[in-house]
Amino acid sequence: MQRIEIQTGQHPHFIGAWFLKDLGVADRIIELFEANQTQQRMGATGAGVDLSIKKSTDITVKPRELALPGNAVLNEYMQELYACYMDYLAQWPFLAGFLKEVDVGDFNIQRYHAGGHFGATHSERTTMSGLHRVLVWMTYLNDITDGGETRYDYYDLEVKPQRGKTLIWPAEWTHAHSGKVVNSGTKYIITGWMHFPLKPGAANFGAPAAGK
Repeated sequence: MQRIEIQTGQHPHFIGAWFLKDLGVADRIIELFEANQTQQRMGATGAGVDLSIKKSTDITVKPRELALPGNAVLNEYMQELYACYMDYLAQWPFLAGFLKEVDVGDFNIQRYHAGGHFGATHSERTTMSGLHRVLVWMTYLNDITDGGETRYDYYDLEVKPQRGKTLIWPAEWTHAHSGKVVNSGTKYIITGWMHFPLKPGAANFGAPAAGK
């Protein structure tokens, strides 16, 4: 992976960014998504399907499904994500000091056609059911030149979708964000959370103690 800098007038903003080492992984995840139409569902939030809030098509992947035939590219992706995560910890030693390991639970591959969006400003740790979440991760799987930016309200920041660009940021309200409308083309992402270990079956990311 290659670390990149997110430019904004406010620093620090705690949004880590990288390009995947193997950009072909992004292409193969899109191919996997399109080849599994029976698993595709209308995108939903915790409150259910509401196209005024989120308009997408999603596939949800459970960690145990990483072992299924045909999902090798998702395991390749997790190795890339792990490298990004470890670099994020290296930038913030206090986090590495208490976050000895995290789990990656269910995650989503999402497609946004023109007109698609996650327009509602939201964060990832606003209910009791999400209190275990520590970090959010997302990779843009393709380039979008007209719309589709991720906007972080409190930082007056809009991140442009680029193939292989991977973001990790805190799950807190401080990083409330939204996905702007895709004006043309089709946007694909893969996204999920890193959280304190809860139960067997999650994809565990081990982390070294600070300074190791």
